[in-house]
Amino acid sequence: MRSAANTPEATAAVADSTGNWVDRAPLALRPWLRLSRIDRPIGTWLLLLPCWWSLLLAALSDGRFGWFDLWIAAGCAIGALLMRGAGCTWNDITDRHIDGKVARTALRPIPSGQVSVRGAAVWMVVQVLISAAVLFTFNIATVALGVLALVPVVVYPFAKRFTWWPQAFLGIAFNWGALVGWTAHTGSLGWQPVVLYLGGIAWTLFYDTIYAHQDFEDDALIGVKSTARLFGDDTPRWLAIFAALTVALTAIATFGTTLGAGAAITFVALLAPIALGGHLIWQMRRFDAKNSAVLLRLFRANRDAGLLFVLFSACALALQLIHIG
Repeated sequence: MRSAANTPEATAAVADSTGNWVDRAPLALRPWLRLSRIDRPIGTWLLLLPCWWSLLLAALSDGRFGWFDLWIAAGCAIGALLMRGAGCTWNDITDRHIDGKVARTALRPIPSGQVSVRGAAVWMVVQVLISAAVLFTFNIATVALGVLALVPVVVYPFAKRFTWWPQAFLGIAFNWGALVGWTAHTGSLGWQPVVLYLGGIAWTLFYDTIYAHQDFEDDALIGVKSTARLFGDDTPRWLAIFAALTVALTAIATFGTTLGAGAAITFVALLAPIALGGHLIWQMRRFDAKNSAVLLRLFRANRDAGLLFVLFSACALALQLIHIG
């Protein structure tokens, strides 16, 4: 792997970096950490949260939550960090010629020359292998789902070349955890995680359309497709549609999971999609397609939106466990 410690670009943060500890890490490590987007943890959160949603709903479905479930939660966190890093590395390999033409991405490690394509490929494989080691601690059905998840990850970077809906492909990849968390707990797939998965895809369409508006002009110049360009001035209406779908689908999955658990538990659990929807409304009211700083802030705020779902689902599970105990 080629070292970038002596290149001037190695000291410069990527345009939309959070300015965190990566900017103070040893010079030789910075390009690799940035290649995996360690300096921008929001992507890891957005990949992880559907896993936790699903795990909590699975636990609500049978009233069980044990020590291995804590490992599932931790393993999903480790896997989200590594697979998000591997996916971003793959994305940067495939997009290296495009990224160099976009102001926000021109300083990424590959287009700026800090990391070679071969070095990036090796780094990607290392992350996948470590993630696989975590995956193989789960049951066979979850392992199969985890392997299958590689398909949308591989396809996603090419989506913006042939469709106006690359955000949908991102949603397919990023919300796979909604299937994994449930299956890791129960050993099989049910209809509830599938509906939750669809709700997660709608959520991704919401937040990544907001994110894509940052690159609206650059994408138009180089011919990259996105829902932001497709919707244009009609984006607020589409955001409302995606928000409504997110709430409706996650509520159906939640209600279907807790239907026999008692009215109090179902009520608390349904506060999860309601709180998520309230946060999405808050974002829509502040949406400004021309203000990149606002767009980035709203995109990152989806970590808190997803954590609200985790909070109320966890409260419902705690209430159920106390009742059972």
